[in-house]
Amino acid sequence: MSKQDYVLAIDQGTTSTRSIVFDKNAHEISSARQEFAQHYPKAGWVEHCPEDIWNDAKATATAALEKAGGTSRIAGIGITNQRETIVVWDRATGKPIHRAIVWQDRRTASVCQKLREEGAEALVRERTGLLLDPYFSATKLAWLLDNVPEARARAEKGELAFGTIDSFLLWRLTGGKVHATDITNASRTLLFDIHKQKWDEDLLRLFRVPAALLPEVKDNSTIFGETDPSLFGRAIPIAGMAGDQQAAVVGQACFSQGMAKATYGTGCFVLLNTGEKPVTSKNRMLTTIAYRINGKTSYALEGSIFVAGAAIKWLRDGLHLITHASQTDDMATRIPHSHGVYMVPGFVGLGAPHWDPDARGLICGLTLDATAAHIARAALESVAYQTLDLVTAMTQDGAGTTEALRVDGGMAANDWFCQFLADMLQVNVERPRNIETTALGAGFLAGLSTGVWDNEKTLASEWARGALFKPSMANEQRKTMIAGWHQAVKRTLTNPSSV
Repeated sequence: MSKQDYVLAIDQGTTSTRSIVFDKNAHEISSARQEFAQHYPKAGWVEHCPEDIWNDAKATATAALEKAGGTSRIAGIGITNQRETIVVWDRATGKPIHRAIVWQDRRTASVCQKLREEGAEALVRERTGLLLDPYFSATKLAWLLDNVPEARARAEKGELAFGTIDSFLLWRLTGGKVHATDITNASRTLLFDIHKQKWDEDLLRLFRVPAALLPEVKDNSTIFGETDPSLFGRAIPIAGMAGDQQAAVVGQACFSQGMAKATYGTGCFVLLNTGEKPVTSKNRMLTTIAYRINGKTSYALEGSIFVAGAAIKWLRDGLHLITHASQTDDMATRIPHSHGVYMVPGFVGLGAPHWDPDARGLICGLTLDATAAHIARAALESVAYQTLDLVTAMTQDGAGTTEALRVDGGMAANDWFCQFLADMLQVNVERPRNIETTALGAGFLAGLSTGVWDNEKTLASEWARGALFKPSMANEQRKTMIAGWHQAVKRTLTNPSSV
């Protein structure tokens, strides 16, 4: 029998599902990817079909395994997922009772506002490190229980199970034998005390969530269960799980205090490792769990940008300005400057540090000289500006100044964007050899608990830089551009004084 020195990572994202097989040197052996449908029942509502997600996870995993020569060398499976997106399913049948409600969904904005007015945010902030925002899971879950017939009564009887996407996939992969989640996904629900590291009874009461719904919470790198043998031909350990942004922290080997990464997918998420002690933000950053391995917890400060790659997708699918995302690099390079054009991509509200769910997108500074290239460049620039806002807030919170930012995700492949990011942040931007670090992080976690890798130090030695971008823009030009961005943001906010 072959040595089991490969890992399979299932990366279930917001718009696609990807499965990748990695070897012990963190090289990609094979992969498969599938996009799936987005559902928008009403303005501000975003839903996914859980069966689509399950079928795509199963199909891409099967395809990646076949390309890698089968399962004989697979030591374990790691799962990483879009966070905060929720599913509730029937424990007896495994069938979801409703579509998944996606992290981008804003249907519970008024509920969050009411809870804030009632003074609940202080408790939420203290226990979870998060804010009262429809982005997180709890109010979505309460909405579902209140709006699906008999759901609340069935939940209280213990007939239903709740989970984020990782938990739902784990249930399906194990043939309904395991109802569990990992600590990073649990920490994003508004129901989990990140200090005591357990589900919180006060928060369950606040959000009216029956405890019988909840999964067991485990470390990120541990044996969660085994796949049903009928799926892939043999039982394979499911040996690691983490929310996508925390998985990227692991994949980028940001294991030391002060190290930071930014993942540019549908949204952008910057996480800065703050070590064993959580840092409380004064600038509406999130305090979150980065990972827990062998019972040892590391915390992070996080800033969330709701729209990053989604802005480029909008240029393609909404405006039809481009046919491929890669065209934006050439378009941005083709013009000498931004021409004063700014895009604030508040299509689903603005995340940190503004947390304005009612903000909406804006393109300003247009003249008759403006072209499609200027709009494409403004979309790229907007993501760098938002990243700057996050990093500035983290520095003001006393989290320290990072010497470099490690970047990954689809937009990180764009050289022009990475250089502009370095210029705005005034720090080196490091792009790894493999920008699919979310999947790699899930693979690392699975490999740690199955003996493919020994420890975090070994993982750090596998990280390899693919490109380095150093700041080069003149400071006066940088300041002028940033000032223009701040003016554009003010126009989008429902409370402009917050800028």
